[in-house]
Amino acid sequence: MLDQSAPPTAGEPAARKTSALAALTRRKPVEDLVAEGGQGEGGSLRRSLSMWQLTMISIGATLGTGIFVVLGEAVPKAGPAVTLAFVIAGLTALFSALSYAELAGSIPVAGSSYSYAYATMGELVAWVCGWCLVLEYGVSVAAVAVGWGEYLNELLDGTLGVTLPDALSAAPGEGGLINLPGLVVVLLAMVFLLGGARESAVVNTVMVAVKIAALALFCGIGFMGFKSGNYADFMPLGVTGVGAASATLFFSYIGFDAASTAGEEAKNPKRDLPRAIMLSLLIVTVLYVLVAAVAVGAWKWTDFADSEATLAAILNDVTGKTFWGTLLAAGAVVSIASVVLTVLYGQTRVLFAMSRDGLAPKVFGRVSGKTGTPRTNTVLVSLFCGALASVIPLGKLVDATSIGTLFAFALVNIAVVVLRYTRPDMPRTFKVVLGPVLPALGLVFCVYNMFGLDTVTWVVFGCWMAVGLVFYFLYGMRRSRLASEQK
Repeated sequence: MLDQSAPPTAGEPAARKTSALAALTRRKPVEDLVAEGGQGEGGSLRRSLSMWQLTMISIGATLGTGIFVVLGEAVPKAGPAVTLAFVIAGLTALFSALSYAELAGSIPVAGSSYSYAYATMGELVAWVCGWCLVLEYGVSVAAVAVGWGEYLNELLDGTLGVTLPDALSAAPGEGGLINLPGLVVVLLAMVFLLGGARESAVVNTVMVAVKIAALALFCGIGFMGFKSGNYADFMPLGVTGVGAASATLFFSYIGFDAASTAGEEAKNPKRDLPRAIMLSLLIVTVLYVLVAAVAVGAWKWTDFADSEATLAAILNDVTGKTFWGTLLAAGAVVSIASVVLTVLYGQTRVLFAMSRDGLAPKVFGRVSGKTGTPRTNTVLVSLFCGALASVIPLGKLVDATSIGTLFAFALVNIAVVVLRYTRPDMPRTFKVVLGPVLPALGLVFCVYNMFGLDTVTWVVFGCWMAVGLVFYFLYGMRRSRLASEQK
């Protein structure tokens, strides 16, 4: 180390620059990441999740608000071409999912893309990725919770003939004082997560079954009102509209990577994680395309702008009765709650991994010996997400979530190529075909969708990243375990 008390010599400034650069690019070996799997302060995570449960976690985290709520925001941007926008968003997710599958099978740890970046591109990039994941998971929990409140009101109206007043069900910017349903659903998810990963997975599996049944019901009944004339002007707002819609709809695919955050609680992670990621994305994509096609066929695209709880409203219109819409609303209430549960789970596990590495406060890495869960972490994250859900409108949350996710996915596509060249002989249970070509396409699609988001979203993202970098240089860089081990 340099002697800080001695006068600097001619060579010392360059040495200090080299030392600083080395600190920012220090990488954590894959073997160390895997060896630490499950270990936290005061206890260990428990390996209890099967391949089927991992798949259900990914579907649970993905299939929900994107189709039940965000569809109504995307159709006015693209018209009937919203189906094409779903395909573009799905391709973006597919290419990234392939990269996730390879890295999840090679580095089966809780940190997801944060850990992959740490092993391939260094600590600073890993921190940036982890900070994006905090935005992705934390803010999307809030966004999903806001959407849950809309369908809860639809359900209450159809069953009891009452709705929650705007003062208690809308954000301050939308005529209310607090979105109480959004806060409540996050706190309910927190209670389930505190019970343990296996117990939460069982509850989630039941919820996923309900949501798939609800969407199948919509397709079956909605098709009876299908009008081919609604597709006559397929792209009324042009390619620009499709691009804007696909960027918004990418929110619908956020969550397929949730299984990768369960790497330290899976029974056979190297085999099961890649399978769970790909299977969940396939199931979700098929359902999205079917639901979007039926929805636009049943309703003229200009009618979507003024509707909340869109799918339920379509069923009411097609059948002339409120029963079917109420039934769908009940399914949506259950299914959107499962998204809150699984995405909140992913957020806590990413912070757990960052805490273990010293880049986040130790409180996020404490594990309960009784339940095998990071309890304090879960409570703090839930309170933060619940607070966001109670005061911020849905649209702003959706776009902020999308840009953070796209940035993290872009880094994952780069990471898989880097690891191919730096560790070509490392065992892999899944490999992306065509070498670097598909990850490169994944990167291109991510960048394309990022530039489809509006200027305000970019400003928010820039501010978020600036705060994250300040935190890293003032806290994480100094407290990093890797830094202390290399002294």
